[in-house]
This record gives sequence, structure tokens and C-alpha cells, in this order.
Amino acid sequence: MVITYRNISKVEFPVYILDSSNWHEEDGLLFVDNRLVDDKNMPGETLGIRRLQTPFKDLYPLRASLGSLLGIIKQNSGKAFIDSNGMPFVYEKTENCSLKYYRVRKIERKEKAAVLWVKDITFPFKIPRPPMNNLPWAGILHHKGIPWMLYEYSAERLADTRRKV
Repeated sequence: MVITYRNISKVEFPVYILDSSNWHEEDGLLFVDNRLVDDKNMPGETLGIRRLQTPFKDLYPLRASLGSLLGIIKQNSGKAFIDSNGMPFVYEKTENCSLKYYRVRKIERKEKAAVLWVKDITFPFKIPRPPMNNLPWAGILHHKGIPWMLYEYSAERLADTRRKV
């Protein structure tokens, strides 16, 4: 299955990076490069629970997980992933977005997250944690000219560029 930012809602995060898109399924078993990734014959809602219960011991290693679309967008090493429900997919970058830098106005710390306010944008961005070293600049991706997603922090204002999402 090919996923883009438009249908990313079909994906259950976290997702795990696969080294290859060479997968096949037979008898409820999902293989990548002929190594077992998921045993859908085991009870359990998530990939992790099923992997813990499977009697097979030579499982395909899932080395890195990504918790959001931003992690997938920034991923350069691969395009193949598997989500928490066990759905393998290829993420295809289809559209260019502008990346503009804004001065950080303030960060409000909340109970389980924080919100970031930047100059010249009237709404905040929800962030999992405040930036280290109180970096003064934030790179914001714009989709069709509208501020969309926090991309990165910076110690200095960088030139506006484009990113393919």
C-alpha cells in the first residue's frame, strides 16, 4: 500500500522502519525479505503484542520507531514502514511545501506536552517537549501557503527553503 500525507490517517503510530519493501503475506504471517515480521494468527490488537506471543524466534528486527508524520517526512534512509496494527506501507512524498523560519515568541508548558507560539502566526503548535537550549528560531512547514507543522528548531534564522512531503 502506498501512503501519502493525504491518507496518513490510515496509519496507526508509532510506525517502524523496514529496510525493504519486499514483503509478502501467507497463512497470516507477514514476511519482509523472507524474515517474519508479524504473526497475525496470534491474539492481540498490535504488532508488538503479536510479536511477543509468536512461537517463532527469528523475527525481523524492528530497530527504529517513528511517532509522527514528521518522523516519516524527515526519513531519508527508507520509504518502507509498518504501522502498529501490522500494515506495511510505502510512504511516497508527493508535494513540495515551503519551510519558513520564525522567531519563537514563547513556550507554554502543559501537563503532558507544551505549546509553541511563534511571531506572526496567530495559533500555537503542539509540541511533545520544549526545545533544548531555548533555541530562538522555529522552522514551520507551510502547506498551500498556510502554516502547517513544526519542522525544526534553529539557533539562527536560516534561509527559507522547500521540503518534499
